Amino acid sequence: MLQTIPLRRQRDYRLLWSARAVTEAGSEVSRLAVPLTAVTMLGASPLQMGFLTAAASLPFLLVGLPVGAIADRLARRRPVLIGCELVAGTAIATVPLAWLAGWLSVTWLITVALVVGTCTVVFRNFSTPYLTSVVAEHQRTAALAGFQSVHAVAQLGGPGLAGLLVAVLTAPLALFVDAVSFLASAVLLRSIRARETHRPAEPRPLSREIADGVRTLVRHPVLRALTLAGMTVNLFGAAQLAVYVLYAVTVLGLPGWLVGVSTVGFGLGGLLGAVVAPRLDRRFGGSRVLLGSVLFFPVPFVAMASAGGPVWLVAGTIVVSEVVVGVAVVCFSVCSAAATLRETPEGFIGRVNASINFATQGVMALGGVLGGVVGELFGLRPAMWVCAAGAVLTIPCLWLSPLTRQAGARRAGEAGSTSTAPRP
Repeated sequence: MLQTIPLRRQRDYRLLWSARAVTEAGSEVSRLAVPLTAVTMLGASPLQMGFLTAAASLPFLLVGLPVGAIADRLARRRPVLIGCELVAGTAIATVPLAWLAGWLSVTWLITVALVVGTCTVVFRNFSTPYLTSVVAEHQRTAALAGFQSVHAVAQLGGPGLAGLLVAVLTAPLALFVDAVSFLASAVLLRSIRARETHRPAEPRPLSREIADGVRTLVRHPVLRALTLAGMTVNLFGAAQLAVYVLYAVTVLGLPGWLVGVSTVGFGLGGLLGAVVAPRLDRRFGGSRVLLGSVLFFPVPFVAMASAGGPVWLVAGTIVVSEVVVGVAVVCFSVCSAAATLRETPEGFIGRVNASINFATQGVMALGGVLGGVVGELFGLRPAMWVCAAGAVLTIPCLWLSPLTRQAGARRAGEAGSTSTAPRP
């Protein structure tokens, strides 16, 4: 039976994991190639870079909530996942084609970002409930950690691959790799055999179903706190990302091949985090892991804002800080996602997940514009310090929530069980 087979021996999970791996690797290429194309090929301004960053997250605000309700309505989610990969790959492929034809512009890049962002919204809101058809409940924390390890490995090796492809092919042509990765992911998803057993409830007006999902999230104090922390860190993370390439090149003086050094550090930390997250969860409990991990969120923001000196020192400071936060973010993501699946009623997973994504990912659109505007008005380094100050706000989001009481109760329970244990 599925429950007794380790994840690494489950064919469908391996296919799902491999599909995620291929897509993540390709996305790392575009994560460097798209902004480099905008900056080096099209001369984009800080404000244009802000709009480009915002475009990728804006669909979470525009379609995120209804997509979650639709995900709960459909009995089969896999065909939608496959379609998302095909559409996103096609959109990415238009960038190098437009560049070769002489049509490429910042507006074109923003449009592609909107299309791919919409596919991302749909994919995420369908993939979480689809996971319940592939992986047994008690294995989902490990499965989520496995997905995080994929993301971490891609971030670790992706920038090097992206830098090599950009150097050999130029930034626009390197995006062909990302387009192919979406196609490969679609083929892998098509090969999954797991039967989807979800039985949707009788459909009601879409607005009522959306409201039910939002209400379920807002009324749950722990999920509400986790969402607020995610919104805060993503808002200022997107603001920083919007001007990072300009800041790295013009202020820190990093050469093009080192621009992705922060991603390498985060990938290494994320890989470590994916390994230790399930163990920390078993040893300390998810509440304590979440409270501990959020303390490290401001580290890379402060390091980035204060970086200076020789290139080797700047790069080293950024890498070390990103390794630290990479471990913390992955531990947070794994425990937060597991808590969401555990606490959300079965028929509401799609809607609650959509509500969380609407808030935590949609706010990145505002963050992108915020970073562009602050960078345009006050300069790039002051913009980095604004982001650092904002990242500190993630700490009270969790530490003033019921998570502190849950962590204390677990600690008291452990102490009680230890004190009553028979002595040898």
